[in-house]
Amino acid sequence: MTTQRRDLLKFSLAAAAGAALPLAMAQPANRNVDPRDRVFITNEDSNTLVVINPRTNTVESTINLTSFDEDPRPPFRYVTNGVAPTHAAMIHKPLYHGCIDAHGAVPSPDGRLLATSGRGSSNIYLIDAAERRVIGNTPNPAAGPTTVADRLSSGILLGREPHEPTFTRNGKELWVTLRGEDRIAILDVDRAIRQLKGADTSAIRQFLPTLYGPSQVWFNREGTLAFVGSQKMASIDVFRVNTGADGHSQPQRLTTLDISAQDKPGFTPFMKTTSDGNEVWLSHKLADTLSCRSTHGGFELLDKVPLGAMARPNHVEFVSNAKGSVVYASLARVDDSGPGGVASSQIAIIDRGAKTGERKMIGSFFTRGREAHGLWTNPENTLLYVAHEQDELPGSPNAGQTVCSAFDVSDPMKPVFIAQIPLGNLALPSGELRNKKSINLVYVRVGVKGQTA
Repeated sequence: MTTQRRDLLKFSLAAAAGAALPLAMAQPANRNVDPRDRVFITNEDSNTLVVINPRTNTVESTINLTSFDEDPRPPFRYVTNGVAPTHAAMIHKPLYHGCIDAHGAVPSPDGRLLATSGRGSSNIYLIDAAERRVIGNTPNPAAGPTTVADRLSSGILLGREPHEPTFTRNGKELWVTLRGEDRIAILDVDRAIRQLKGADTSAIRQFLPTLYGPSQVWFNREGTLAFVGSQKMASIDVFRVNTGADGHSQPQRLTTLDISAQDKPGFTPFMKTTSDGNEVWLSHKLADTLSCRSTHGGFELLDKVPLGAMARPNHVEFVSNAKGSVVYASLARVDDSGPGGVASSQIAIIDRGAKTGERKMIGSFFTRGREAHGLWTNPENTLLYVAHEQDELPGSPNAGQTVCSAFDVSDPMKPVFIAQIPLGNLALPSGELRNKKSINLVYVRVGVKGQTA
């Protein structure tokens, strides 16, 4: 362990000391959660979406993005002769046409749709968030006691490495960064739904040239500007959206920002604008840093926030309520001395209420999972859910399981642990497929305007 990392860990433990007792015990389920609320998590190694009910903090269902067991013959099945394949073998089984590397996920502005990307299968899926059903699935002609009822939609093919999808603020379009290329696929959402349902139409409106290795698009509050990050270049593209009378865009590049002073390696996988619309926060994973820029004027740098050696930040999330305003950053680094002596990642806490230019990491808390990735808060900014890439270690309560963690963030400075939720398995006729390697997580209240509105 380096001196910097050891010092950071000591600081983190000291910062959490005041909340040690609440963090050590699970709290009751969230009985006051809106009944429409659900947490959706993409699982890259199982190609599934787990659905968690935050009222009970249990897995309610798993949405299947695989094509296993659509036919009773061995080449179509997940488990053959009692043998479950490795992930690499699984996605290369003969005649597999399902998702490969389920990764990005985002809700539509009204929370009724989810868009989910298959990095390896080069496509995008749309999910009905209320029905928890993949749009475009059809009845399986071979349905029976040893097969699944539906045949999986092929989704919409886009190009190499569709990383993160983002809906425009009016919900008319879906912008998907193609990380393996240098362009963004822009889809007409209504046409996408019709295409998925079998209509003779194309969802893709255009391909927008941008930076090499584009990672994500996020729009300003008004929906007039689009910010685009990169995992190959130390730059940010800014586009005018130019929404027409029909609600569709006619984008034009406004400027390209040089962020090499904040992200010398040129690896910015995630960004998000604050709810007040004034700032965009960027996660610089290989630089172990966050940065913040204005969404107005010349998009000047407001803050650069170091997170410590090998912090490896993934996603950012904002919580603002009566007790404070913070930025949370999920850290991929796993520290050995988590609660109960179990290895765990941490969430960095940045005091957003501090003076601009002086904001910094003021503490952290353990996530009770390994390699923290996606995180999202409820509309009231009182609950936080965190996804993890790695399974839990042997000897821990949920050994061998990928877990989601829930926290009460009514006081953003002192998060209180609620539950560690094992993600379990997708039950297929031929065997159980373990939900594994969680990436994106979104908290959705169906029918209510959310963070993308």
